[in-house]
Amino acid sequence: MPNAPARLMLKPGQLRLLHEIARHGQLQLAALACAMSQPAASRMLAEIERRVGAPLFLRQPKGLEPTEIGRTVLRRTGVILREMLSMAADVSALQEGLAGSAHIGAVTGPAVGYLVSAVREIKARSPEADITIDVLPSRDLLTRLAAGELDFVLARILPEFDSRDFTMLPMRDEKVSFLVREDHPLNRAAAVTLTELFDYEWIMQQRGAPIREATLAAFASFGLGEPPNILSSPSLLFIIAYLSQSDAVAALSQEVAQLLALPPVSARFASLPVRRDVRVPPYFLLNLRRRPLSPLAERLRESVIAHSRDGDRDVWRRILT
Repeated sequence: MPNAPARLMLKPGQLRLLHEIARHGQLQLAALACAMSQPAASRMLAEIERRVGAPLFLRQPKGLEPTEIGRTVLRRTGVILREMLSMAADVSALQEGLAGSAHIGAVTGPAVGYLVSAVREIKARSPEADITIDVLPSRDLLTRLAAGELDFVLARILPEFDSRDFTMLPMRDEKVSFLVREDHPLNRAAAVTLTELFDYEWIMQQRGAPIREATLAAFASFGLGEPPNILSSPSLLFIIAYLSQSDAVAALSQEVAQLLALPPVSARFASLPVRRDVRVPPYFLLNLRRRPLSPLAERLRESVIAHSRDGDRDVWRRILT
């Protein structure tokens, strides 16, 4: 049975010296490139050859020339050094937040209003960053955040969750818009009241959703109950498809309504000029106290905060250009 090959363990400095000797063909130049004296380089080369058990270079009048074994070692040396440089670059990119992965969650309004711009900013500088965005109700987001599945979320805090588990930054409330297809009968009106809207067909999110509850509370403030004709769906895509083929009214966040109605999307929808200002309680930017953010997630979080502050002044100029 053949003997197992001996383990050859060379240090990075030794690999670097071999590489520089092969590149320059001169021990003195290789020593200079490695910032060491020629005697020290000579001793290191002798130690490497002792470990290998064979000469790696022939001493020729014009310099050092690799032996057959030397060429084999040098091929592997080049691969190892390239991998080490690549590893160093990968670690540096991770430390600077230029690479890695981040998994973020948000309710619909800030997902459209802030995350789009923040992610675009990060990807412009770090195209290989692996970023995943989930748009879900607050309860689902907080459940996944508490389980450690999300880095941070833009959501509303709910009573069944212990707020002491989270680092919380107040953001802003959401304004409700009433979206209809562009040729809806009420779209030509200068102003619309909730009383006029009451008997129209409505498509809303599921019961308990903040926008739906805020809309129903607005009706109640006028002494009106729940509109009699409501279709419920959590799917924004289904809501859009249904609106496009009916005279239904959808209560959506202002960010989503404007995205659909304004250029460059201009999807033949319009927000009705409803006199009553309907708002949803504020949401927060939350992350787990016990789980530090990765550099990439921290960069994305800082970008979201910066864009949220800018957005209070001119969010749509940024998103739609």
